[in-house]
Amino acid sequence: MLAKEGIRVWGTSRSPSVHATAGGGGEPFPYSLVALDLADASSAVAAFERASAEAGGFDLVVNNAGYGVFGEFDGVPASVWRAQVDAMLGTVLCLSHSAYGSMRARGRGCLVNVASLATEFPLPYMAGYNVVKAGLSALSESLIFESRGTGITVIDFRPGDTRTTFNQAMQTHSHGERGARADRAWLGLEANLRSAPPPECAAQDLRRALLRGGSGVVRSGSFFQTRVAPLGARILPASVMRSITARYFGAA
Repeated sequence: MLAKEGIRVWGTSRSPSVHATAGGGGEPFPYSLVALDLADASSAVAAFERASAEAGGFDLVVNNAGYGVFGEFDGVPASVWRAQVDAMLGTVLCLSHSAYGSMRARGRGCLVNVASLATEFPLPYMAGYNVVKAGLSALSESLIFESRGTGITVIDFRPGDTRTTFNQAMQTHSHGERGARADRAWLGLEANLRSAPPPECAAQDLRRALLRGGSGVVRSGSFFQTRVAPLGARILPASVMRSITARYFGAA
């Protein structure tokens, strides 16, 4: 979207050669691709800083990359949860540190951390994902405070369900004898994704937020997820919201 509007865009991929064409149609991506793997923080920061130097500094940085792990908390090795938190929160914190420092030096820029409505409404059997997204929102809120008067804006972008192939790339783990409820929750996640808005809607919501030019929280998704659920969270007891959430995901 940004590239089509004439903005010079840089994208990242663990395997740029694999993702060198858009949508599998053979058409080249309209932006530069940089090899960057969140699993290796030091090399990721080095790759980002090389690209930033070549670009003369980035005016907009969007931290969006990530992945899902689905399973009962004690049924998934702690090392798997740790790897997810390290990549999606630890490395992103390092990338944000580098990007924010460069923006401070130039006195302008916008940092977007793509969190999730899971910050407010944790997804069932995705403990690591919930921790990461809540942490990203906390990082954004910290920088929103620190960036006042600096010429930098920080957006805590919280999309809800979006109709992509995210679940097909999910790491899933066996649920054992206790897994009936987890299986129902998975079916609920799949159903919600199938009926969710397409990713173009999230892109447009973020575009409108960028044009407003201010820092803050931006929610994106269905009317229920972005309007009704947050209102319910403000006026209903937490115990009631947990029950509603369980029913919503079919895991009551």
